[in-house]
Amino acid sequence: MGTRAAARQVLIWTVRNATSSVFSPLQFGTCHLQPLCIRCRLLCSSTSQSTLQSTQQNLNELNPLSRKPVTELSLHSLLDMGFTDTQAEQIHDVVSKIRGGSAAKHALSTLTALFVLGLNPSSVLKLLEKCPELFSVKESLLQQRISNLRKLGLVEGSLQRVVAFYPQILTVPVKEIKRAVVFLREKCLFTVQQVTDILRESPAVVVENLSQLEYKFQYVYFRMGVKQAEMVKSRLFRFTLDEVRCRHCFLERRGLYQTPDKKGQTIIINPKLESILNVDQDTFLTDVAMASAEEYDVFKRLMASEWREEEQQMGSIEAESDDDDDYEEEEEEEDEEARGKSAYRKRRKK
Repeated sequence: MGTRAAARQVLIWTVRNATSSVFSPLQFGTCHLQPLCIRCRLLCSSTSQSTLQSTQQNLNELNPLSRKPVTELSLHSLLDMGFTDTQAEQIHDVVSKIRGGSAAKHALSTLTALFVLGLNPSSVLKLLEKCPELFSVKESLLQQRISNLRKLGLVEGSLQRVVAFYPQILTVPVKEIKRAVVFLREKCLFTVQQVTDILRESPAVVVENLSQLEYKFQYVYFRMGVKQAEMVKSRLFRFTLDEVRCRHCFLERRGLYQTPDKKGQTIIINPKLESILNVDQDTFLTDVAMASAEEYDVFKRLMASEWREEEQQMGSIEAESDDDDDYEEEEEEEDEEARGKSAYRKRRKK
């Protein structure tokens, strides 16, 4: 009797919930709704297999859709995941505004991957507001990219902080991330641990243009005389080349920074790269440059003008080089035509 009573309760529960979606962070998207399987532990103590079979048959007849995977995103499903009413509406609106059907198609799998990663509903909402493109990424690609980040040394805790700080990293193909890692290792000679630290502190480095990245590294390494360990400590790759050059040149022209010689020695004591870059402008001017904001603003405008002139000069030099190449090609064509005409005349004389 106990078995039949338990089976009857399961049947009643299923009928009541036949029109609603039941989710948990680890079940929606790819799992099938089978309440009987979830509650089978209540029935395992009984030997009445016939009762179980008949109950399962009744469940299938009453709720034939329970065997289909849940793939639709609804407000009710978002509430079941743990989102508040406001959060659920925000996510639903974001998905509905994204063009194309891929966002709605992959929304549940995206949310699944983020919850499995260990993020809570509030963190997931903020993350998706920063990067709604994640809704269009396939679950298999998300898992592949997360797995690749773990292989690069981003362990639990660090991985979650990186994704929360820069969710766009999950939209970058694995090949591009590997290309950036190889560049940092082979061209810039960072160690494996230093590359991991760079990815943790400056994840946007994976989408930066490699030529610009190389120029910034070389500027800091050769022009400023800073080694790799200090670059990592100062979070160099969070800053643009213009920001680095502007602060460095300002100090240099005020006599507060000197490029080290071949032995790495200087007449003055240079400030650390961390105190130059990894502080706000007011702190930089007060503690390092010992200058006013007005002086720095004037200097930045002058530097911007100088850089524009340099770019124009470089552009004109490149254009002249292209013109010279075109001129040489035209001369070669004219010579070929002359040789062809001469050969033609010789053949006519014969």
